[in-house]
Amino acid sequence: MTSISTLVLSSPADILAAVPYLIGFHPQDSLVVAAFAGSALRVTTRWDLPIGPGALDPLAALLRRERMTMAVLAGYGPAALVTPAVDQTLRLLREGDVHVAEALRAEGGRYWSYVCARADCCPPEGTPYDPVSGRVAAEAVVHGLVALPDRRTLVRSVEPYGGLRRVAMSQATRRVAADVRALLTRAERPDETAAAFVADGLARVRSAIGRYDSGGRLDDEEAARLGLDLAVIRVRDEAWALIDDREAHLALWRDLTRRLDPRFVAPVASLLAASAWRDGDCALAGLALERALAADPAYSMANLLCQALRHLLPPDALRERMPAPEELDAQMGRPRMSWLVPLIALLGEERPLLAG
Repeated sequence: MTSISTLVLSSPADILAAVPYLIGFHPQDSLVVAAFAGSALRVTTRWDLPIGPGALDPLAALLRRERMTMAVLAGYGPAALVTPAVDQTLRLLREGDVHVAEALRAEGGRYWSYVCARADCCPPEGTPYDPVSGRVAAEAVVHGLVALPDRRTLVRSVEPYGGLRRVAMSQATRRVAADVRALLTRAERPDETAAAFVADGLARVRSAIGRYDSGGRLDDEEAARLGLDLAVIRVRDEAWALIDDREAHLALWRDLTRRLDPRFVAPVASLLAASAWRDGDCALAGLALERALAADPAYSMANLLCQALRHLLPPDALRERMPAPEELDAQMGRPRMSWLVPLIALLGEERPLLAG
């Protein structure tokens, strides 16, 4: 789902150099499939090797649904690990009448082709290539694409902060939670209080997106308050409906996924997943969903996005069903205190301050 229209790929080495920028990191022990409809890249997906039983089944459905016509395969690792996966994928693609333009194995700075048997082109000892400093890598960087050194580096990019930053955020969360708890406790007109809370939350969502769009950042108390706001589904759905191509969404939701108290992580991590998925970064989307479900295994948005990723659905599949922000009010009606019940439950889960 990531576009490479800005990169000119004219050789197997170019393909292997482009793959890390399509998936966000330099893969190891992996199979990557890039599938096209005509000349348009429609999906890039990766599997850990060895591939488990049934793991490729969604690919067959994807080929039919998106009318794929061409694919490129790249396997990373030793032949004993890569070749069975490539053979299985080649059979699946050919059964789907998909032309395989290239199928490669890369290891130790060399590559081998599964579709070329010419010794002058693809010698038995492999062909050397440079995945880091070649022309394609340089062009990718110029166009703002990023390839982290490995998957572990990508994992660390969504892990919670520790040390003093965590202590400061925990203290800010306690202050904000106490203020909100007091506000809700003394509410004389509950539904009016709920309406004001939701209106303020919607405004804070838009303000936060604007802040990150201009290169700014929320302070700890602002971040904590937005985390509480997003526990309310109406506010969370506003943020979901506003997701577009701006990098501000990735920056905002990744930042809050790393900063917020675990109680409040599920909504922001799910929004990070939705933003990454829209951007074509399925690897980041999957890691964000792991954070969301670790915080709340029953969180519906995270489970919905997990199903979409597992079945290789394109982002449009859900985006086209998402109401516009102005339609959410018509669908959900006037705010009621019952909307705040999930937040009230979280506010009751006070936890001790941790420094580590």
